[in-house]
Amino acid sequence: MTLPIPAIDLRDGKVVRLFKGDYAQQTTFDVEPLALAGRYADAGSAWLHVVDLDGARSGQFENLPTLSRIVDAGRLHVQAGGGVRDEDGVKRLLDAGVSRVVVGSIAIREPDTVARWLATYGAERIVLALDTRFRDGEWKLPSAGWTADEARTLDDLLPFYVAAGARHLLCTDIDRDGTMTGPNTALYRHLEQLAPSMDVQASGGVRSLDDIAALTLQGVSGVILGRALLQGEFTLGEAFDMAARAGATC
Repeated sequence: MTLPIPAIDLRDGKVVRLFKGDYAQQTTFDVEPLALAGRYADAGSAWLHVVDLDGARSGQFENLPTLSRIVDAGRLHVQAGGGVRDEDGVKRLLDAGVSRVVVGSIAIREPDTVARWLATYGAERIVLALDTRFRDGEWKLPSAGWTADEARTLDDLLPFYVAAGARHLLCTDIDRDGTMTGPNTALYRHLEQLAPSMDVQASGGVRSLDDIAALTLQGVSGVILGRALLQGEFTLGEAFDMAARAGATC
């Protein structure tokens, strides 16, 4: 079953969204992060996805106090990332009560290191964030908050992690992120062929309940919902209902 997962992106302790990952194109929402997390819990969510945008660039999880308040409320399982560059960062988030640590840049740059983390902490505790953009006929893998291009491609790297026993993959089409132009279902079809054993969380561009239905029919395990919820395009309850209805037709 496909699970809608609400997302909170943090910058300077505030709830924000970026357009295509561009830090210069930021929308700040007038809601306190803990209050927003509470609203999502009230709507029936069991999970929350949190991104530290400051940490994604600096390499330090800078919004940890805000994250800790959300975790300490005890109402949601939290998967969090942004700024995890070493094992101390993994431990820091796990010690803060995070259920799953999302690793991005280091998963691209140091796959052997992340493979060791998978063996040490278990595949349930690590989410690979292999965010991508299609360029020159390949799915490229930018890093450092999508500000630096890396040589490895999605097709190069993902089979390595399948062999390493990774289970959870979060994959954002960067060109769709924050755009409200619809998800790239072709990307998720490609991932199903490339890594059928992995639970894929789709992210980027979701704008409507029909988009959730399309991704559910695609067979993804989760759909990350950010701007669409913040702008009131639909409610989280409606997202759960749509995923359940679409899943029943699979």
